[in-house]
Amino acid sequence: MRADLLVDTIADLDEAMVAVDAVDRALATGLLRPPLADLAELADAVAGTPLSARVAEAAEKAVAGAAAEDHFVAIAAGRTALLGSVHDALMTRVEEATGRSTGEEITPVPTGGAAPNLLDAARSWLSDLARAGWRGLDHDLVSGAAPVVSAMLPDPALRRLAALLDGFAAELAASCPGSALDRVPARRWGDLWSRAILLTLPGVAGVPPAGTATGRVLPLGIDLHEHATAAQAQVHAVFEPEDGTASRLVRASVSVSKPDTVLGAGIWQLLRSHMSLLHAVSEGRSMEVADMPITAEGDLIWDDEHARPSEPADAFATARVALPTATMPATAPVDRHPARIAVPVFLEGYAAEKDDDALAFTIAGHRLAVDIDRVPSAGPLTPEAVAASTACIGLLRWDAGTFSVQPLAVETTVRKKTVTVQAGAWAGGTADKAGVKAEKAATDATAALRERAGRLLRK
Repeated sequence: MRADLLVDTIADLDEAMVAVDAVDRALATGLLRPPLADLAELADAVAGTPLSARVAEAAEKAVAGAAAEDHFVAIAAGRTALLGSVHDALMTRVEEATGRSTGEEITPVPTGGAAPNLLDAARSWLSDLARAGWRGLDHDLVSGAAPVVSAMLPDPALRRLAALLDGFAAELAASCPGSALDRVPARRWGDLWSRAILLTLPGVAGVPPAGTATGRVLPLGIDLHEHATAAQAQVHAVFEPEDGTASRLVRASVSVSKPDTVLGAGIWQLLRSHMSLLHAVSEGRSMEVADMPITAEGDLIWDDEHARPSEPADAFATARVALPTATMPATAPVDRHPARIAVPVFLEGYAAEKDDDALAFTIAGHRLAVDIDRVPSAGPLTPEAVAASTACIGLLRWDAGTFSVQPLAVETTVRKKTVTVQAGAWAGGTADKAGVKAEKAATDATAALRERAGRLLRK
């Protein structure tokens, strides 16, 4: 991989992010009568695009205190378009650095069936948030999301938006009153607000119907996402179609709710029963899939009935041989955001340099930051193992203006032997003492919760 391309400046990227920051400042103070300069930045940034006239009008109305819901939608669309352009510029650079291409562009398709009254209600609440701004938050305002979310959740077509609104409202409620906040997470809340208000428009998230995949799945590693009450394991892999067409990168995810007492390696016992692919990663095996549903963005909708274990497949052999020629999946327009970038890469021949708690790989004289904070505690991969490694499979990400790599697995030397250490090595079970101890603690915690729930039901 050409690390030099990852540290070079990308033209106009900083200017786009300055305009996004300006919108976020306006959202912090509120869009009832925001400073003219902030929204003028956005209008100037999208000048010459199809959004130009609508964003300019929205900025003018907001500054005058006369903005309606349609104007807030235009502001969110302009902000999203800017971040989408940043995403595309970064992905073009990633293509050049990795030498891999991206699949065909995804064109949104119209969708229907969602209850328009609920979408209107959600957009109304989000508009009220925008008028008040993050500094104007109070519990009465935030609580307005609850009935909307409750009405949306039973409808599968609205569940994506409902989950976003529910989590967003919970974050806002925990931060009330906004006037007392020492620091506003402006970028994050700006992202959540913009995405949510666009999802209230019918058809925005529509993508071409999912197809099916038949062939061999060669796992590269697992990215574990953990929250106090939920967890998700996302397997990154190379898919080799049975018909001999070009291989491509795919993902397969499984998510579960969890009690906040289940931490670390104990999370795997909640996840592994839902997806056999997790066992394959632990065992170093490939999987054969037949007619497995797959989305246009390369996400396998995993169903164990369409999969069976296959022959052994070493992740590093896959990274060295199959990964360089695998096509990267395209991203749907509404999902184009720098935070969504997570591209599997293979690195070797680097020098690891540690400075206090920071770690970086120097590749051909160029430093690439290593995001060790993303390495989960639910596996044997440690910062020390990463620092002592000689090869790494990771996810290339972009944050705070720079590229970094999140390790999924490393090769390192132990007693003069090369060994592999994977973040998801315990996904299918483990005999490791630390892993066994954590799983036992999780089992005890789950059993205690079930017993308490049983007593409540009996009462």
